[in-house]
Amino acid sequence: MKTFLLVFLLFCSLLVGTISYAADPGYHVIKKLQLGGEGGWDYLTVDSAARRLYISRSTHVMVVDIDTDKVVGDIADTPGVHGIAIASELNRGFTSNGRANTSSIFDLKTLKVLGQVKTGENPDAILYDPASQRVFTFNGRSKDATAFEAASGEVAGTIALGGKPEYAAADGEGKVYVNIEDTSEVVEIDSLKLSPTKRYSLKPGEEPTGMGLDAEHHRVYSGCHNKIMTILDTKTGKVIATVPIGAGVDGNGFDPETGLAFSSNGDGTLTVVREASPGNFEVVETVPTQRGSRTMAIDPKTHNIYLPAAQFAPQTASATEGSSPRPIMIKDSFAVLVVGK
Repeated sequence: MKTFLLVFLLFCSLLVGTISYAADPGYHVIKKLQLGGEGGWDYLTVDSAARRLYISRSTHVMVVDIDTDKVVGDIADTPGVHGIAIASELNRGFTSNGRANTSSIFDLKTLKVLGQVKTGENPDAILYDPASQRVFTFNGRSKDATAFEAASGEVAGTIALGGKPEYAAADGEGKVYVNIEDTSEVVEIDSLKLSPTKRYSLKPGEEPTGMGLDAEHHRVYSGCHNKIMTILDTKTGKVIATVPIGAGVDGNGFDPETGLAFSSNGDGTLTVVREASPGNFEVVETVPTQRGSRTMAIDPKTHNIYLPAAQFAPQTASATEGSSPRPIMIKDSFAVLVVGK
């Protein structure tokens, strides 16, 4: 009996070891692109077809080949740049220049700036809507959106949003969704008529920033500053679920092929969420990243997630008293973390 029990336990331990070794390791940082260079960062955008990553760097945009992991270009003179939008069929790219109240139009092949478009005040998020072939900038200070024709740069209209817009996404069929940070809402915009059509409350979510859109299933994933992700069903107009995320979220995304939603959190975590059963959502993983990695972009080809990061000098005691100034980034410490399986 003892011999049988010993053999059985040995078999079980070998089986568990084999299962553990063969198990899917889940998401983790698979590499770190040490890019250096000057400037902070905000949003970044993957052009999956061209295999390029565009990274906003305060006054310029860094362009990286994501197959070779090499810097292949730079777009200069984008003061206070926040985001980058891509219109591949038009060979055009666009930036939102927060300090200049403009959008730069550039050639995707040469990266040469072709012109500037006047926007509202402090354009933040930016997107290209293929249904209308228009570019939308979401202007934080003037609390509106500027829409212009992607091919010509001609301004088509201004849309009042009734609050401070943050991140936005387009469903490809004429609807644009944008988080309104100070009212904790999502506004739906008709991209052809240039008018708001619906407003959705995100309560109990507060101060939504990043957004991921599952257009097929009519779901909006919003990262909120009270450390939850809300899942909004745009057909019913209701928040159907919430899940916990880390602190300091500023970026979210949705990968249609895997069915996973992501939240990049400034506390140094990436939250991975899935729909476990119809209407029931759960956190699959909390991936350690790096403190300050608060924005993200997904490559739909590889399903890798890109997160900017840097090292910062410790604040002195006097600097931490009273107001909290931005920490000083250590020279050439800027990097992009690549999270995958």
